[in-house]
Amino acid sequence: MAETYERFRPGYPPAVADTVLAYAGGPVLTALEIGAGTGKATRLFAQRGVAVTATDPDAAMLAELRKHVPATVTTARAAFEDLQPGTTYGLVYAAAALHWTDPQDRWSRMAALLEPGGVFASFGGPVQLADPAVAEDVRAARAPFLDSDDIPSPDGTPPEEAMQWPGTELQRSAWFSDVRQSVVPHPMTMPARDYVGLLSTVSAYLQLPPPVRAQVFDRILGVLPATVELAGDIILHLARRS
Repeated sequence: MAETYERFRPGYPPAVADTVLAYAGGPVLTALEIGAGTGKATRLFAQRGVAVTATDPDAAMLAELRKHVPATVTTARAAFEDLQPGTTYGLVYAAAALHWTDPQDRWSRMAALLEPGGVFASFGGPVQLADPAVAEDVRAARAPFLDSDDIPSPDGTPPEEAMQWPGTELQRSAWFSDVRQSVVPHPMTMPARDYVGLLSTVSAYLQLPPPVRAQVFDRILGVLPATVELAGDIILHLARRS
């Protein structure tokens, strides 16, 4: 699965790191990454001279990550809930991984990992087919097996609300202030088979029995053009440790 994630999951545009570091308002020397996976986001900050400690509970993901990051990156096999207070960082961030963390004491735990005034960042977003007609064809192809492949908001915030999760939780937290939400455009083009490979890393499909999953992917591939245009806009949330 780690190799599949590395091959098919898209990376993040440089503007994501630029926005985070500009928000910090000063040098960010150290960062802790939660749920680093294969290091798609790790590379953004390591390339800018930040000393990143990348954590993930999956040893295979971390092994793949180490193939793609500089030696300055430290790795630790740990879930967010396993991280112990002690060392603090100028930046703590999660890239398409925060929804896997336990909401119980999430923000007090997060604050304990940050220096006073340090920055928390969460970013990610669904990769959607840009052509509505193609998107409808795919929806119809998967409908007999799967109603939707969307990831619902962890706190139930409707998609039409201006502030989305986790910004909604951050606004209610006594541990954080100056909560901001922004969108970083990220248009992409990829072969149809690579798009289906990307779908193979999405939880809605992973939960299907393998024979059903294979059938769904065959049906989707059958309605796709050879190359697909995608909108992978990144929703970025920022907050400062009070």
